Amino acid sequence: MERQAEVQEYKPELAPRRGELIAWGCAVLLNGSWILLIAFNQPLSFWLPFLGLPMILIASGISLANWMDRKTTITIKLASIYFSNGLRHVLFNWQEIQEVRVLPAQWGKKVQVFGEHAYFGFQTLGEVEAYGRVLGRTGFVDGERILMQILKRAELGEARQVEVGGQLDAYYYSRE
Repeated sequence: MERQAEVQEYKPELAPRRGELIAWGCAVLLNGSWILLIAFNQPLSFWLPFLGLPMILIASGISLANWMDRKTTITIKLASIYFSNGLRHVLFNWQEIQEVRVLPAQWGKKVQVFGEHAYFGFQTLGEVEAYGRVLGRTGFVDGERILMQILKRAELGEARQVEVGGQLDAYYYSRE
């Protein structure tokens, strides 16, 4: 029988920050042009504020997502599981978990863990491929192991398959 470590901590794969840098570069370029045109009393194009302000929001959203990924941990202990991503902190004793949903995702699987008053979600490992090459990885490398531990330790019922988007790809486990 495999002896489990008392505390296991998992972190997701981190996305490269190149997209974040490109988004901020575009935001600075667009909004900097807008400011320079105002400063030199030049005519403004309607498109500068129309594109510049949303670009700041997009870049901010990408930065927030990257920050959350870098803060995300799942800690499994003998009596509980703890999820934290910098904004959401959820602690469940195993008997508090009411339902686990497993949904198909573009890369990997989306796992949602529900208690009576809180929930958290994570993705299993997914690989982004193009032209036969792996361009990136997303989610938890040990996502399937985390899912199996949750199901085993929470002692949830058998899987029930449900239809999502016309396909029977999603399933869930719950207390009877």
